[in-house]
Amino acid sequence: MDFDLVVRNGTVVTASDIWESCDIGVKDGTIVAVGPRLPAAPGAQEIDAEGAFVTPGGVDAHVHLSQFYEATVGVDIDHSIITNGVIPDPENFVGDTFDTGTRSAVAGGTTTVITFASQMKKDESIIAVIEDYHKLAKDQSYCDYAFHVIITNPTPQIVEGEFPRMVDEYGITSVKLYMTYKPLRLLDYQILDVMYSARKLGITTMVHAENADVIDWMTQHLEQKLMTHPYHHGTSRPPIVEAEATNRVICLAELMDTPILLVHISGGPATKHIRDAQTRLLPIYGETCPQYMFLLADSMRKGDFEGAKCVCSPPIREDKSDQDAIWAGVKNGTFTIVSSDHSPNKFNHQNGKQRGLKDGNLPYGKFRLIPNGLPGVETRIPLLFSGGVLSGRISPQKFVEVTSTNPAKLYGLKKKGSIAPGFDADLVIWYPQTKFQSFKLTNEMLHHAVDYTPFEGIEFKNWPRYTIIRGKVVFSHGEVVGKMEYGQYIRREKSLLPGPRDVWLSEWRP
Repeated sequence: MDFDLVVRNGTVVTASDIWESCDIGVKDGTIVAVGPRLPAAPGAQEIDAEGAFVTPGGVDAHVHLSQFYEATVGVDIDHSIITNGVIPDPENFVGDTFDTGTRSAVAGGTTTVITFASQMKKDESIIAVIEDYHKLAKDQSYCDYAFHVIITNPTPQIVEGEFPRMVDEYGITSVKLYMTYKPLRLLDYQILDVMYSARKLGITTMVHAENADVIDWMTQHLEQKLMTHPYHHGTSRPPIVEAEATNRVICLAELMDTPILLVHISGGPATKHIRDAQTRLLPIYGETCPQYMFLLADSMRKGDFEGAKCVCSPPIREDKSDQDAIWAGVKNGTFTIVSSDHSPNKFNHQNGKQRGLKDGNLPYGKFRLIPNGLPGVETRIPLLFSGGVLSGRISPQKFVEVTSTNPAKLYGLKKKGSIAPGFDADLVIWYPQTKFQSFKLTNEMLHHAVDYTPFEGIEFKNWPRYTIIRGKVVFSHGEVVGKMEYGQYIRREKSLLPGPRDVWLSEWRP
């Protein structure tokens, strides 16, 4: 057989199976053969996996790159990304741009990211927004990438006229909605408008579910009591805030008979609402993130304002029972995917986490002013492998399912997420466990542009040895060896997971 690359002697893992002493043959960037003792191919590159795990390249379906974060603290500024065709200076961003973010991704075993093209309230067209983000990403990505579109102004022109163009011309089959953050928030009526159009077009609707009015009320009253320390970000958003909004948007989705994904679920009550909906066979999908699996709210209590590093929304939870519920939800299938929600804000930057100190009258600043979000695109895959598979909390197959196969299926990436003939040769080759020296993570080891990691000090028992994208090694033994312009934009199809059921709550039909 004619191969360009052969991976030899791997323990190959898919979402359903494990094959030991297995080879993978690759031709023109595509897997063409999987099995024991594949024939020699003169001139082909060969990599000996040495019996180590070989898993599909990670698909991180929730990554924010080249974005401003003022919206997360209620600041409705001019979010023009590109002016007169000029791309802004990277120094204007307090997080990762496409080059640094995707460099970090491949160093952690992620081969495809789905990032966000973000509409602002003032934007009367999402087509212009999509074009702007294409300009930002062009020739700037180390890995393959796609876009979701954040919808904040769902006018009839957009949901009726531009959604079909978004799907047909750009291959974008998912949108994200916010139930919180004033510059981004949609009312229930607007959410129904989006769902109505999404159902007709086969678009998957992602929802950030938190009750905005409760958050605003709690925040105001906490400030009156001078309870403004970063830790009280979590006080302002107890689990019921997420649970109420989760239940409400599930009701809207059931009314409209449309599939939705609840993003970055953090607590047990919201997890239960999703599970209950799934047992009623509703097309309700759940996503969680490593910060809710590995961190607790004490991380926001650190002194010298260090707790601001772990401020995200929904917040990291205080009670270990919430963390246990998240792990249980991953294991029992409540959570379809585990994403990073990579939303990095530099700590030592005046427009990063330091914004929270702008009110000099308070010793700990105001949590309300701290941009929300954490870096995590590089650590997602290693955290789940080390702290999940190697700790015995999840199986290797479940790891592949939630980090690669299901994200690809959910978002219509038909050639991603598995190791089988016809799929892109996106692979992660791990170290043989007997040859790997465990280490405690420091930020200096990572490849992002952010000055901290919330996972500092966590012990890792393995890390990707090789990351391969479409048959090309892009990361090897701790070094990014791929080229920035190698990443390709991926047009997506409709979700491959179950959709509308044609079951209705009244005589109304769309």
